[in-house]
Amino acid sequence: MLFLVAAFMLLGVVLGTVAHAPLTVSAAAAVGIAVWLGVFAVRERRNRRRTSAH
Repeated sequence: MLFLVAAFMLLGVVLGTVAHAPLTVSAAAAVGIAVWLGVFAVRERRNRRRTSAH
């Protein structure tokens, strides 16, 4: 429960920052996060294939 409260507080801070930041900054941050998540997903998929084959 405490984790959820902390997550919602962090979400509120981030959304408040995005509301006051210029659109180009918000878009650049969104693209950066999307690339980071994509790289993470690819690495996880490769690691699972590697560990399940052995």
